[in-house]
Amino acid sequence: MKFLLLYSPGWRPAPVAEALAQDQVECRPLAPSDPAVLDERPTVYLLDPADRDEATTPRLAALVEAGVAIVALGALDEEDLPETMAPEQLAAFVRAPVPPRTLLLALRSAFKIAVSRKETARARVEAAARLSELTELTDIGMRLTTEKHYDTLLDLILSQARRITQADAGSLYIVETSETGIRRLRFKLSQNHSRPDIPFVETTMTLDHTSLAGYAATEGEALVIDDVYMLPSDVAYAFNRSFDERYGYRTKSMLVIPMQNHQCDVIGVLQLINRKRDGEAVLTDTNAANRQVVAFSPHTVKLVKSLAGQAAVSIENSQLYESIERLFEGFVRAAVTAIEQRDPTTSGHSERVASMSVGLAQTVDRAGDGQYSSVHFSPEQVRELRYASLLHDFGKVGVREQVLVKANKLYPADLTLIQQRHDFILRSVQWQYQKSRADFLAEHGPGAAYLTRLADLDAELAREKGRLDRFLQIVVDSNRPSVLAEGNFTALQEFADSQYNLIDGATAPFLSGDEVRFLSIRKGSLDERERLEIESHVTHTFGFLRKIPWTRELSLVPTIAHGHHEKLNGSGYPRHVGGAEIPIQTRIMTIADIFDALTAQDRPYKRALPAPKALDIMTEEVQGGMLDQELFRLFVEGKAFEQARAM
Repeated sequence: MKFLLLYSPGWRPAPVAEALAQDQVECRPLAPSDPAVLDERPTVYLLDPADRDEATTPRLAALVEAGVAIVALGALDEEDLPETMAPEQLAAFVRAPVPPRTLLLALRSAFKIAVSRKETARARVEAAARLSELTELTDIGMRLTTEKHYDTLLDLILSQARRITQADAGSLYIVETSETGIRRLRFKLSQNHSRPDIPFVETTMTLDHTSLAGYAATEGEALVIDDVYMLPSDVAYAFNRSFDERYGYRTKSMLVIPMQNHQCDVIGVLQLINRKRDGEAVLTDTNAANRQVVAFSPHTVKLVKSLAGQAAVSIENSQLYESIERLFEGFVRAAVTAIEQRDPTTSGHSERVASMSVGLAQTVDRAGDGQYSSVHFSPEQVRELRYASLLHDFGKVGVREQVLVKANKLYPADLTLIQQRHDFILRSVQWQYQKSRADFLAEHGPGAAYLTRLADLDAELAREKGRLDRFLQIVVDSNRPSVLAEGNFTALQEFADSQYNLIDGATAPFLSGDEVRFLSIRKGSLDERERLEIESHVTHTFGFLRKIPWTRELSLVPTIAHGHHEKLNGSGYPRHVGGAEIPIQTRIMTIADIFDALTAQDRPYKRALPAPKALDIMTEEVQGGMLDQELFRLFVEGKAFEQARAM
């Protein structure tokens, strides 16, 4: 039947029954107390006057809401529609007596209204469904656009494609091109709702017509297959049943969509398996698959094609983003290499500082109490800190190499000059010894007096040699730098006041004023001028990093690196700022930098300190208000310093 007529039980349809039958109308009585059982057919309700009561108006309103057209029959004494009935609810009002022809015309007119209402309702439902789908695709597109992590993006693409099609399983393939130009398909991801326990192994396959994914990628065409076990014999591709046989799965309907970018280049292939009537159903066996699995409809194909286009662009953007990240990572590595080539003695320092800084940031992130319990670092902020740590010493490229690698207080050439001076003075003493001995022998001849004089000369020579050896040893000892301010340089001044004779007869001091000044450096190996030159590397680093067009997520790299030698009490450099002016990321890096400087095995100008001793020294700096007390506590308790040992 095409139409449905519901009528009050008291009305008899006989006068118009034959005509209604020809119009393909099913007639069915409906008592006022009965619920209206409606279907998709256009429906008219014929209301008899005897069935009117107080519930008529709300009952009619419900029927109209359901798309039913109402034809009301008038009573014998009614000239017009009674006030108790709402005109907007009626398709027609037929006065009594009711001729069959008039009634039939009214019913046919009402059926036209019912058809119109059904079509309008259906259009609204379809429009709402399309709007919902469009909104959903837009939301998915936004999620795909904002997801930067490559593997997460692929998982999102496949899971969303399965969700909107109610596919039980799916696979995702990526097209790769080798350095030799050979294109292959990489089986990158697999999902299976019914069998999530099935292991996945990433593999590659030939990009040709033999496989379903290969055919779709090669031809750029979608494959819509109702049952992959029933493929026509004349197609080039085939379905490999080994997976089904191994795991007891039944693959049936399949949709294979190439993911193409704006240039129609195939980026990958989206393969959806077993569209189900009930998306939550589990396909336990072949019977379950036969009951649940349906073909992919043309509409679902359109949806997935739209999603596949968005996915292709997102994958391409993600690949480009990762390529840029790899490029930048390579640049950072090259910059670190450049630093270490200028100062090979600190090789590995930047990596160790970065590792410890990241470790301490992660410790802060996990802290459940204390000053920084509310501080949390996003993955982007951790990466920002890592880059700042790796590049914090790049400004050393602007420092003179001889200052940068200065291992001792004296430059090697200056120490060599003092050693040569020592040798010259020693030879002068030896020459004077030989001359005095020869002169005495020539004047007095051999004998007891000569032997006595020779003994005196030998003793004097031994004293002078001992003094000169002491001079050289004091220079060598004083030349070694110390971690802490220490040393007594009184003996240096003694030799600075000592004179020796030059070849031309003039005299000169054992040590010049500059040599005494360098050897009297109480901490480290640099004098004030050299120290300022080394300190300038921080300013050079900031100037260099500031010229790089950092992304928003990495915009603080220059600022973080700039302050890694600042101290909380303002005693650091180069800006002598303190307190809140030093970002927490910089405070973290400062702690890591100092610890590595104290414990590094590769510094020729100082002895490496064991970790406990280094932590003791840093504790003194904490107590002196130079380092962040809470961060140092977390550094020690969280053993972030062990990150460097693991490298």
